Amino acid sequence: MNIVILSRNPELYSTQRLVEEAENRGHKVEIIDPLKCDIIIEREKPTIYYKNRYLDYVDAIIPRIGASITFYGCAVVRQFEEMGVFTIAPSDAITRSRDKLRSLQRLSKAGIGMPKTVFTNYSRDVEEVIEHVGGTPVIIKLLEGTQGLGVVLAETKNAAESVLEAFNGLQARVIVQEYIKEAKGADLRALVVDGQVVGAMKRQGKEGEFRSNLHRGGSATIFKLSEDELKLAMNAAKVLKLPVCGVDMLQSERGPLLLEVNSTPGLEGIEGATQKNIAKAIITFIERNKKEKS
Repeated sequence: MNIVILSRNPELYSTQRLVEEAENRGHKVEIIDPLKCDIIIEREKPTIYYKNRYLDYVDAIIPRIGASITFYGCAVVRQFEEMGVFTIAPSDAITRSRDKLRSLQRLSKAGIGMPKTVFTNYSRDVEEVIEHVGGTPVIIKLLEGTQGLGVVLAETKNAAESVLEAFNGLQARVIVQEYIKEAKGADLRALVVDGQVVGAMKRQGKEGEFRSNLHRGGSATIFKLSEDELKLAMNAAKVLKLPVCGVDMLQSERGPLLLEVNSTPGLEGIEGATQKNIAKAIITFIERNKKEKS
């Protein structure tokens, strides 16, 4: 097959591993910067033009679309879909997952447990917002934040009011979430491929840090998920229609609680922690899909 990885950085671990596994299985692989693609929209032959050639020979794509280029990146993915090319992450699903508020609303409606969450339109009644999630401490998140950026733990009412007022003053959209104390600065990441969990790790924030993101200095170890945790991860992927994704959750006294679903999960942390070949699982998923359609 001719497989294209949509990535702006060919040196990233995840991109390199996907290239390696695809080539090991006899496929031709290209890394293409989605921002350098021209989308040609026409009735007869919609296509994509890249570096003096038409990409009309592609069998499958692997989107590695960063949050900062979601709009144009998803437009490129959508064009490939219009051309009949298989993608491991549909454009609509990427867009849904990137909108934290929209995805939480969909997941909540599907009965998936999550921390109490409040979204408000620059409310001046900050005290009431805090009470909606059970009082302080609270987590305050920018809707557009990634990799732990734009996430604040406010331990007192005064601190929460100050942070919310600051964000409101900047007209930055935020959600306020209940703080799950018993998680102790750790969360779980489940990697889902084709509806099944193929690897899971526990991420622990460094001492004094409530965020467990590996980009923020956290550590990761292999973890065996409970039945409830497996069910949550697979259901979340199904609700957002993401065949390949990372599902982040917290352990709480009332069971696993969903944090978010990542449509472009990194592979370095989870492959290192689990010693499992996640990249190969993604490539074989593409192969299975292609065989079913042929």
